[in-house]
Amino acid sequence: MESPEELTCKELVEIVTDYLEDRLSTRDRMRFEQHLAMCEGCSAYLEQMRQTIQIVGTLREDSV
Repeated sequence: MESPEELTCKELVEIVTDYLEDRLSTRDRMRFEQHLAMCEGCSAYLEQMRQTIQIVGTLREDSV
């Protein structure tokens, strides 16, 4: 069973944008990164989000 301090996958998905924009408190960032260290699925999700942001950032209006 999870401790109250552990972040769930659902919670991670809800705050991933705040993590990427460096808007989490130190405590929440630590919980986020601890979860990533133990959860392959969420680590993959974070990498997909980073790739999506990178790709979308390179699009020009005429290519959309």
